[in-house]
Amino acid sequence: MPRKTAATPIQKVLAKIRPAWMKRVGQEMARGAEVRADFEQQLERFFDLLQQSITTGDLAWMDSILLDWAKSSTETDLEEKPYQVSFLINRMIALTIQVARETLTKQQALDLLATVIPIYTYGLEVVARYEMETRVAHFSSEMEKVQRRMERVDKSKSAFISVAAHELKTPITLIEGYASMMDDLLQQGTATNLGSLLTGMNTGIDRLRSIVDDMIDVSMIDNNLLQLNFQPMQIAQMMEALCLEVEKTTRSRKLTMDIKDFDGNKQWIYVDAARIMQALRNVLNNAIKYTPDGGTITIDGRPLPGFIEVVVRDTGIGISLEDQAIIFEKFGQLGNVGLHSSGKTKFKGGGPGLGLPIARGILEAHGGSIWVESKGHDEKANPGSTFHILIPARTESSDPRMAKLFDTLGKNNDKTVVE
Repeated sequence: MPRKTAATPIQKVLAKIRPAWMKRVGQEMARGAEVRADFEQQLERFFDLLQQSITTGDLAWMDSILLDWAKSSTETDLEEKPYQVSFLINRMIALTIQVARETLTKQQALDLLATVIPIYTYGLEVVARYEMETRVAHFSSEMEKVQRRMERVDKSKSAFISVAAHELKTPITLIEGYASMMDDLLQQGTATNLGSLLTGMNTGIDRLRSIVDDMIDVSMIDNNLLQLNFQPMQIAQMMEALCLEVEKTTRSRKLTMDIKDFDGNKQWIYVDAARIMQALRNVLNNAIKYTPDGGTITIDGRPLPGFIEVVVRDTGIGISLEDQAIIFEKFGQLGNVGLHSSGKTKFKGGGPGLGLPIARGILEAHGGSIWVESKGHDEKANPGSTFHILIPARTESSDPRMAKLFDTLGKNNDKTVVE
């Protein structure tokens, strides 16, 4: 039978202080019962590796647990407690000295500390180097994120200038053209009928006003200044009004509007009717803009717990996966703005790229949401897009007068259903 190797004096000393060391370090450095149980296992492993390092004289035995601890630091640790493991080891040194003084003779304590302090020091060097490298990498990553955000801001500014120049130029040119024609007629003394010219000028003014209003709305949303005036309204009423607005466009472009009568569309809910209608209008106009002539736009929905979901589905050119988030950003134009049609309701028509960001801002201000699904972008296959709009189904108002009106509307609605 192989003979057992006799334990060295230092190994006997380690075995003697182990219970006290485990108790002292575990109680002081672990927080909470669940954390303590896991931490005690880690301390057992640490102490075993400490003994192995002393027995073999190879300090690298400690590397595995030291790096495991160092790698466990989260981003929050890196920001708030950058040298957590280094602090841990320093405290372990102090607690080891205390336990040695309380448990061992003076000579045993001196011998033990002379053996373990170099190992602790080695551990501090390993952890500090790794934590420093990790922290540098963390800061580099954060700087890269800031740099990317700054680049997006710069691109957004460039996009704003490009879009503003393109979009504002059209109505201004239109107004200037009609004004010049009117001036010529006046100088010639033949300005007997200026009605058509005034109509054209007003068209340019309306478009210019629409662009400015959109920019103001975006500014209000960005600065949390959007104020909502809650009133009882039905989704069905809004969709009926919007369909009348776009009827001329859909007829001229041979677009089919399929409006479904879904559950919840006649439910009375409290919203800012004008703003929600604006959001729905922007989504509908977007569907019209990117659906080729002869296509179909379907509006459907369903009630959900606390919400009414409105779904706007089109048979348009679709949106690539990487662009499905961009379209909800300010000035998130896809493609070359200069190649877009000048008409807002024509296929791939112009616009400052603010409609969907405004819709998102309005819905989020209500406590709702919006997202899009599309298989991708293809101007030949026309995969289409589906916009999901969540509108909170508030049935109570903080204004007693509005609540009374809501109750009256609800009773009349129930009476109509019974009749």
